[in-house]
Amino acid sequence: MAAFANYLSGEGKHYQVAEILDPPKINRALSRDRDTTSRRLETMKGLEKNETFRKKLSYGGKKTDMDETGCAPPPVASRGVGGAEEVGSPQTLPLVTLLSPSLSSPSSSLSLHSGFQGRENRGGIVADAKMRVLGAVGVAALLWALLAALVPGGASELATLAQEQVKPESTLLRPKVMIALVARNAEHSLPHSLGCIDRLDYPKERIAIWAATDHNVDNTTAMLREWLKRAQSVYHYVEWRPMDEPRAYTDEWGPKHWPPSRFNHVMKLRQAALKTARERWADYILFVDSDNLLTNPRVLNLMMAENLTLVAPMLESRSLYSNFWCGITPQGYYKRTQDYQPIREWKRLGCYPVPMVHSTFLLDLRRESSRALTFYPPHPDYSWAFDDIMVFAFSARQTGVQMYVCNREHYGFLPVPLKAQQNVEEEKESFIHTITEALIENDIEPSEHLYSSPSPQDTIGFDKIFLINLKRRLDRRTRMLKSMASLGLQATLTDAVDGKALNTSQLQALGIEMMPGYKDPYSGRVLTRGEIGCFLSHHSIWTQMIERGLQKVLVLEDDVRFEPWFKRRLKAIMGDIDKAQLDWDLIYVGRKRMQVMQPEQSVEGVNNLVAADYSYWTLGYALSQQGARKLLATKPLTKMLPVDEYLPVMFNKHPNTQFMTHFEPRDLKAFSVEPLLIYPTHYTGEPGYISDTETSTIWDDDAVATDWDRQHARKTAQQGHIGTVAQNSVTGDSPPPASRASRDEL
Repeated sequence: MAAFANYLSGEGKHYQVAEILDPPKINRALSRDRDTTSRRLETMKGLEKNETFRKKLSYGGKKTDMDETGCAPPPVASRGVGGAEEVGSPQTLPLVTLLSPSLSSPSSSLSLHSGFQGRENRGGIVADAKMRVLGAVGVAALLWALLAALVPGGASELATLAQEQVKPESTLLRPKVMIALVARNAEHSLPHSLGCIDRLDYPKERIAIWAATDHNVDNTTAMLREWLKRAQSVYHYVEWRPMDEPRAYTDEWGPKHWPPSRFNHVMKLRQAALKTARERWADYILFVDSDNLLTNPRVLNLMMAENLTLVAPMLESRSLYSNFWCGITPQGYYKRTQDYQPIREWKRLGCYPVPMVHSTFLLDLRRESSRALTFYPPHPDYSWAFDDIMVFAFSARQTGVQMYVCNREHYGFLPVPLKAQQNVEEEKESFIHTITEALIENDIEPSEHLYSSPSPQDTIGFDKIFLINLKRRLDRRTRMLKSMASLGLQATLTDAVDGKALNTSQLQALGIEMMPGYKDPYSGRVLTRGEIGCFLSHHSIWTQMIERGLQKVLVLEDDVRFEPWFKRRLKAIMGDIDKAQLDWDLIYVGRKRMQVMQPEQSVEGVNNLVAADYSYWTLGYALSQQGARKLLATKPLTKMLPVDEYLPVMFNKHPNTQFMTHFEPRDLKAFSVEPLLIYPTHYTGEPGYISDTETSTIWDDDAVATDWDRQHARKTAQQGHIGTVAQNSVTGDSPPPASRASRDEL
């Protein structure tokens, strides 16, 4: 190894790499090395005189190809701080270049030049470059030889490893999540709530399920057990805590009453879920009420991305009610604030610190502060009311964990809580309304791991319930059929006449003429083909009633949303009408009231019914055969105007007397339910609003489009304010309409 020592000290002549590793081969290696080195030095001297090569050397900073000797280009001259010419450090050669076949074994013929570290006075830059190139190659050969000697398998394996592409690091596994579900009397909600959990966009193998149920009077236990048995092969882990008996708490008034014993039991269950999540080293735990619908599949990822210890996705209902509070009193009760409504109505977007979240929320168990959070027992200093959400909120406050609610997106739905005296059947009807609301913007389905029998369907006393829908509006058709099935309504689908498909020849064949002098009261435009198609769709149903002998029907358009307890309330109103033997032709179920200066007259002997005044929209109405005959008798196709203008004309309440002169007799007996039972899904200017009546062409000219700016169209805008004096007064105790802004947050 003396040669190696001499090399390090810069002494000696030429030493073959093999000499360091295998002394017996010194003579053969040195001889071969001298010949190879001599040839390469002669080549370098020739290149030194070559003008092209010299230019390449002086080309600042530009890489050049390997020359025919196999050597890399020399370093580039540069100016030092003092202005003297210096030679920069040799460029780093690619590893693959250094590990060429000529260097693949210890017997390589490349030699180490003992003097490569010094600068030769003769030859200038070229000589210096030559020595540095040879030195760089020599160092690489030396390192290669040392590695080959030290690594088992020899140089060939090292060459293979070095030439292989470096593999990138794999992605991190998603955090482990436990979903905690506590259910009681939830047979009606479990199929859809579990379906939403099934559709979460999150690896199932990273999700554990913790489920508990107790004190049930329905089939909740069997249903939850069935889902867990079928889903356990999909999820990472499943824990099941059922309690079949007793079926009720001893101190409760009914299944919707919350006595102290129920609060106590629920807090213990949630604490058990939290304890299990910690023991199984879950990164997060998601608490979800069994009647909450997480319609946004990305909700888990979105909440994790907020990087907060305790965060809730804001859930919506048809009222202002949600799963958070913005204010809390010193006694722990709800406090109204000015911040709540802007957050709840998405007028302010983001994640906001709040004193209370409940129902559905995500807890990051990796946080140090989360270790002290508890549901049970209550904190030693706790003095608020004995309530599970208040106990947990107090625990968060004492441990320094801030609660947050996020409304950056729409995440899901929850039902409005019922009163203590209400029953499971009423809770079921309330949840049906939650489903129909969720269906407006989401395609939700029951869990595939559960069998749920379809609800029995009927026509609530009508001969038919007609649903008008354009074939090209398949999304609306699907939504309405699902909504009506959830409500237990048997729909008869009728294809609407597409105004965009109508041509002048068809209009002439049908004998259609616009009413002389008609102009839209707001835009001033004439009749559109979309409005003609809408009129013909309703006209077709009126004709069917006469031809088929139908006595009374319910007509619904496909862009409506249903109010809570729609079926029960409409059935009760129609029953009262029959009992009172009211002579009626048409009853609005949904409309836009246009006469807002004075109240409409209530109907004696019938709850929740008024005599209709001037109104817009044909969202939904009940029609008798007598009413259908009256609507057809005036031959409206020969003097057509929009159908929602035609109806007020026919019950003699249209403010434009000129319109009414074209139609006789005008004796339609029209009424309206009060409060209304259906509303539009969208209003003018809202995201998702579509008009098939205004977006078309004018009635007698295909070339004139009618896609006006509807951002300020008053006809399709939301119902305007009705003053106190003009409010309708009706008998009956129906709940207030969910569309009113006066609804409570609790």
